[in-house]
Amino acid sequence: MDIYKRLLELVKPYWLKLLTSMICMALVAAATSAIAFLIKPLLDEVFIARDMTKLHFIPSLVVLVYILKGVFFFGQAYLMSFVGMSIVNNLREQLYAHMQTLSLSFFHKNSTGTLISRITNDVNNVQGAVSNVVTGAVMDAFTVVGLIFVIFYRDWKLAIFGMLLIPLAAYPLYYFGRKLRTLSRDSQISMAALTGIIQETFQGMRIVKAFNMEEYENKRFVRECRRLFDLFMGTVSVRAVSSPMMEVLGGFCVAGIIWYGGYNVIKGHSTPGSFISFLTALLMLYEPIKRITRMNVTIQQGLAAAERVFYILDLKPEVTNKAGALTLPPAAGEIEFRDVYFGYEDEAVLKGINLKVRAGEVLAVVGVSGGGKTTLVNLIPRFYDVWQGAVLVDGYDVRDVTMESLRDQIAVVSQHVILFNDTVRNNIAYGSLHCSPEEIEAAARAAYAHDFIMAMPKGYETVIGEQGVRLSGGERQRLAMARALLKDAPILILDEATSSLDTESELAVQKALENLMRGRTTLVIAHRLSTVRNADRIIVISHGQIVEEGNHDQLIALDGEYRRLYEMQFQDKDFPSSPKPIAPEDQTALEGQV
Repeated sequence: MDIYKRLLELVKPYWLKLLTSMICMALVAAATSAIAFLIKPLLDEVFIARDMTKLHFIPSLVVLVYILKGVFFFGQAYLMSFVGMSIVNNLREQLYAHMQTLSLSFFHKNSTGTLISRITNDVNNVQGAVSNVVTGAVMDAFTVVGLIFVIFYRDWKLAIFGMLLIPLAAYPLYYFGRKLRTLSRDSQISMAALTGIIQETFQGMRIVKAFNMEEYENKRFVRECRRLFDLFMGTVSVRAVSSPMMEVLGGFCVAGIIWYGGYNVIKGHSTPGSFISFLTALLMLYEPIKRITRMNVTIQQGLAAAERVFYILDLKPEVTNKAGALTLPPAAGEIEFRDVYFGYEDEAVLKGINLKVRAGEVLAVVGVSGGGKTTLVNLIPRFYDVWQGAVLVDGYDVRDVTMESLRDQIAVVSQHVILFNDTVRNNIAYGSLHCSPEEIEAAARAAYAHDFIMAMPKGYETVIGEQGVRLSGGERQRLAMARALLKDAPILILDEATSSLDTESELAVQKALENLMRGRTTLVIAHRLSTVRNADRIIVISHGQIVEEGNHDQLIALDGEYRRLYEMQFQDKDFPSSPKPIAPEDQTALEGQV
């Protein structure tokens, strides 16, 4: 019953429109009942008694009834659709907004396709139940009440006999309803999986084609399509069985009523007009009952979808602002990890990390994959909360300040640059929407991006495609750096920012990085050790612990894990321990972009 209660809660803000709509429905039902009621005087007083006055009056009354029915039907249809669509629109907005509040762990546990399906398919199914079914079900319920009044008024004994069908239909309706909800829930899960396959395949189309995996992806898609087809046909089968069952039960009841009613007319206990009026009302009564039975399919689909939507809405973010959280003042950028332990699920990733990063220091974090480098920096903006210990920024425990004020002072540039299918300008200004065009251009120049932007068809107003598909890897990275420069945060996190670039692109990006890192506390994660030799300090993380610390030359001399990693990368090359200077012609070319 909780799900019904929650759906009703969504209706509350629209109670006035809903009440007006229900009054219109009641009047539509009254008009329908009136048509059945007029059958008796039509037969008895016009066709049998041959009353000319009634002949002129009753058809006019029928026309008036149908006009009123049409007016009230429009009123209820418009108002109920408005209420239904408003509820669904609010539910979709609420679901999307709530997902934004959930922690990163939620998005790691749920595929993008599944979440898209929740917002689109599941909410659409709720819309079907609320907007269409509620409209029809409420109106049909009023019609049933009106017609029941007519049949009891005409012949209460026959009416009791006719009502025997209702309890007979109750159990099949209950049984099929449970079956339909299970099938609907499985169908929605299958639809989410199908959406996920489509999303993954389209996003990874270059890899699919590069590895000649089109046939494999087709088979995967077809397999899920067929599963969805089987579930859909199961729903159709249940629906197809329930409707004929109601027809058969109704047939027995109508046959019995015709026999008993005909017997009463022959014996003179009833008039033909009374019997035909009764029979018309009864037949009209079975139609809305059958429609309500058929609506059970959509209702169960809507309820199953509502359960999935409410499940998401009931989830609580793992990382939240504590009561009375402070606003972090403008930070100098000092960062400290105090005996930090953290992991995912039950697996520890960081074990007893103690580290202090001075304001303005460039700290490089290196180590083999899976050692915990990215996890370490993800704790600073509170993407996750530590299991034990504390992370501090300028002496403030990050759990004691608001996430908004903390993240305002942190800029992130990662290997996998996130760009939106929007203009260059809006991608650079993302998170800094208040900035002027001049500030945006200055950030682009500092990121060595202005020249290639101006070479585009519409300059800063060029739409770059989904994930910046129309840009090279180096161009995407420089847009990300322009975005970070525009944010002007005192703390900068660079997560493999140059690992996927060729040498020429890396050269341009490296100059942009120098501008970006200047005057900021910077944490650099890098697999390519050539990119971190200029860092003020380097730490080596292995199996969740800091095993070495120092600058490049110190760590090479230490002859430990760092040197082993370094020699693995450069064993076939004679790289000096100090950074290679940029050639004069390259330096001139880069400076010419500013």
